[in-house]
Amino acid sequence: MKKEQNLTMVGPQPIKDRVILFIGAMFRGRWFTGLCCLAFLSVATFMNAPLGASDNEAQSLKELLTRYDTSRCRECHEEIYVQWEKSHHARSIMDIFMDGYLKEGVLAVKSPNEATRKNFPCFKCHFPQLEHASDQVASEIATAILNKDQETMKKLNINCLVCHRDMGIVHGFPKKDVLYGKTDVAEHPDDGFKNVHKSPIMTQSVMCGQCHGLGPVFDFEYPVQCATLYGSYLHAYIPAGGTQTCQECHMEKANHTCPPDFKDREDTSKRLAQALPMQVEAMFYQPQIDPGKLVPTVLVETRITSRAGHRIPDG
Repeated sequence: MKKEQNLTMVGPQPIKDRVILFIGAMFRGRWFTGLCCLAFLSVATFMNAPLGASDNEAQSLKELLTRYDTSRCRECHEEIYVQWEKSHHARSIMDIFMDGYLKEGVLAVKSPNEATRKNFPCFKCHFPQLEHASDQVASEIATAILNKDQETMKKLNINCLVCHRDMGIVHGFPKKDVLYGKTDVAEHPDDGFKNVHKSPIMTQSVMCGQCHGLGPVFDFEYPVQCATLYGSYLHAYIPAGGTQTCQECHMEKANHTCPPDFKDREDTSKRLAQALPMQVEAMFYQPQIDPGKLVPTVLVETRITSRAGHRIPDG
């Protein structure tokens, strides 16, 4: 007896492949399977649409920055916005030395015009908005970085929309006109985002772990090793009895500066002293190596105890 073939849908497939699959099923008389394929095609096409004000990729850096403009958030959230401006999130590109990557190594380009999104694996976390833009935008960013255009580079950051929309949920896709926060807001006074939905992860460490624990990035032509901080938190801090979340330590009282600020040396030193207390014991003595010859000697014993919720350093 001839075995009946099964149609298996494995992950999102290219549109062309799905259409061929549907037509093939129809011709073999498998109408029900064909209709199921058509339904899958329709749903998958909708779900694969990028985030943002438009379903199309941004064709210029100006267009992308306009879609992710959060300056209007300041009108109602002044204190939080000022805190964010002082955070590392507000300068996520300024501090990672991307010009070095573009000049030497496997990500280097001879000209900024050659740069594509593949040249920016770091942007998966440092500027995830690029996922919703064309390679032309990547080229414009490469030009700004190589020319050390500080005015443009400081506009590339992790802002309100990245955390309160794109990363607001981990299962499914954010709704187009909705923001995500700690509570529901039925009437949000904004023309673009009129509702705020309660996010189940906004106060959980997994919210931060989406970037701060990504580990190896394999979905680029040249994989890179990224931060594993969230993994350290899960595999060491929690099993040792730790109970605090990232937000409880780094966003105390909803502080959106998300300290430490490594440019604030005094505050950073204070925090490191609390997280990594160090005990030092020293003993001085003078052994007599040769008759009549004393050699001044110091024996130093140092103990460092980690009280942090993750390994240090990490990102």
